[in-house]
Amino acid sequence: MIPDRVLRFIVKPVVFVAALGPLAWLVWAGFTGHLSANPLSDITNHTGDWTIRFICITLAVTPLRRITGWNQLVKFRRMVGIVAWSTVVNLAKSVAADIYKRPFITVGFTAWLTMLPLAITSTAGWIRRLGGRRWNRLHRLVYATGVVAVLHYWWLVKADIRRPLTYGAIVLALLAFRAYWSRAKRTVPAGARPARA
Repeated sequence: MIPDRVLRFIVKPVVFVAALGPLAWLVWAGFTGHLSANPLSDITNHTGDWTIRFICITLAVTPLRRITGWNQLVKFRRMVGIVAWSTVVNLAKSVAADIYKRPFITVGFTAWLTMLPLAITSTAGWIRRLGGRRWNRLHRLVYATGVVAVLHYWWLVKADIRRPLTYGAIVLALLAFRAYWSRAKRTVPAGARPARA
């Protein structure tokens, strides 16, 4: 177990800086001419790819916590979710004009809308206001975000669907783990559950 002080002042800043890596690469590529002849498409694709990766990382926190017993992982979930949200904001700005023209953009916008309440309520103050149980219920919207994001990616690529299939398999596996864990927890008699520390 990592001491709280080390976690707060060393590990979390390192994770935050690492999460900004995709943005740093995009800025570097823009200034050094490493984008293609269609830079808007590059920016849209890059931010979209990283948004779905961050959604998968966010969904993976609870399964990893359950498997490893490292409960401190939960302290990174909101931070990763906020990075995913900021990526989605940039993506939404670049495609807002086309929102009704093509179905994959409408689905992408739907994914953006499911992340909006999550981003707004991802502070400690909102957790206190809503209460832990209601906050957790609201943040289950991330499950819908994962599914809709995969569907958006699937419709976007049209031809080579290997990458959306890969992300779809990851999201499906993470959601299946959660469903299995939730069901297993309900079937264990209350007296047989280990006492919480």
